[in-house]
Amino acid sequence: MNLDPIPADRLTFRLPPKFDDVGQERRHRQERLVAALRLFGRFGFEEGVAGHITARDPEHPDHFWVNPFGMSFKHIRVSDLILVNHEGQVVHGRYHVNQAAFAIHSMVHQARPDAVAAAHSHSVYGKALSSLGAPLEPLTQDACAFYEDHGLFDDYTGVVLDTEEGRRIAQALGSHKAVILRNHGLLTVGDSVDAAAWWFITMERSCQAQLLAKAAGPTVSIEHDQAKLTHGQIGNDLVGWINFQPLYDQIVRSDTDLFD
Repeated sequence: MNLDPIPADRLTFRLPPKFDDVGQERRHRQERLVAALRLFGRFGFEEGVAGHITARDPEHPDHFWVNPFGMSFKHIRVSDLILVNHEGQVVHGRYHVNQAAFAIHSMVHQARPDAVAAAHSHSVYGKALSSLGAPLEPLTQDACAFYEDHGLFDDYTGVVLDTEEGRRIAQALGSHKAVILRNHGLLTVGDSVDAAAWWFITMERSCQAQLLAKAAGPTVSIEHDQAKLTHGQIGNDLVGWINFQPLYDQIVRSDTDLFD
């Protein structure tokens, strides 16, 4: 056996793909979207008909692909996705759109042209932390991805069915990757479906860690300088994309009907 070091340029390391064909890019986003939705279902992020992930269409950036209203995350396939225009009308697909999904996501996508995708669901620990009306603290390395990089929508006025409410949520999000919606849950964005989904997954787990730690006793936060440093190391969308890849591989292997 040859034990000479293998040159780094001969080792495999995945990076986000680039596309010359808009059709191929659309299909890629659709496949990542249904994979993310299936993962949300696997992780128990469903709450009845609540929850949605959107992906901006690469050819028509004022339109977005989204999961149909009333369909389980665990069952969604590419052929089930619907395309919604800037007025909330379905222009492709055979199902209705969740009006809350349109009210929130349309305003987020409008305010953040850099956001290819946005994710929101009523996950247990996100809901629990949101009821405190407080931000996520830098208690763990993973939580530092959100250090000074998430907003708080410090209001609650019922189910979001009005785009004006969605606009206020987008303002609370600002330039950040996430926002905590008080008494509601979490919302994350990214420059890819992969990143937006990963930020939601890891933010939910960070909420869980914070709630468990504070229930156990006094906590020790990571100091500001170290939290900022760690954010710079793990808080960008490329790192989010990379972290999502093992989960994508798992769901594609286990759910063979994803891309029907």
